[in-house]
Amino acid sequence: MRVLYLHGFGSSASSSKATFFGKKLREEAGITLETPDLNEPDFSTLTVTRMVDQVVRMLDASPEADRTVLIGSSLGAFVAVQVAVARPDLVHRLILLAPALDFSDSGLRGPGGADVAEWKRTGSLSVFHHGYGRMMPIHYGLYEDARRYNAMHARIDTPTLVFQGRGDTAVDPVTVEQWSRAQPNVELHMLDDDHQLTAGVEYIWREMRRFLGLN
Repeated sequence: MRVLYLHGFGSSASSSKATFFGKKLREEAGITLETPDLNEPDFSTLTVTRMVDQVVRMLDASPEADRTVLIGSSLGAFVAVQVAVARPDLVHRLILLAPALDFSDSGLRGPGGADVAEWKRTGSLSVFHHGYGRMMPIHYGLYEDARRYNAMHARIDTPTLVFQGRGDTAVDPVTVEQWSRAQPNVELHMLDDDHQLTAGVEYIWREMRRFLGLN
């Protein structure tokens, strides 16, 4: 089994959840977690298309690995969904953590709640990058490109496990519930947690093990 972890916006391949799940997979299942850096080559010019292409290239490079699992966090979950749409034959399972799914007019604010109209007018927005530990610019092209994709109406036949915090202020829990109910193969777990899902990682790991047949 091949497992990839796709980190969220303003995060990195060495995020706390990537580190936690990597350790668990290695010690309890003998699996090496792959954690591509979706910030590369330049965070400021980040787009969904670039991230999707990066992951698809990884899958296409090893097409024999037909039991590939994608774990996606927040924006990384949105990317995971798009990869599953693009390569359904190569994605065996999806695990989505606080998935940012809605990039419609009503569903998305700018990063950190920024005004999208102002972001468009200036062309760039300064955000705190938790992976780098400093403020960094992000171009409006991220938002513009993301709107080319529609996760809300995409049909995902891949077996999918979703974890969403009821106290999430970055991703609307109601949207995640609605999306999960509309999909034929989604198992949803609503947790008393926030967007980071920090309090629930042990529970998530136990359910992940079961879902992947690692018990």
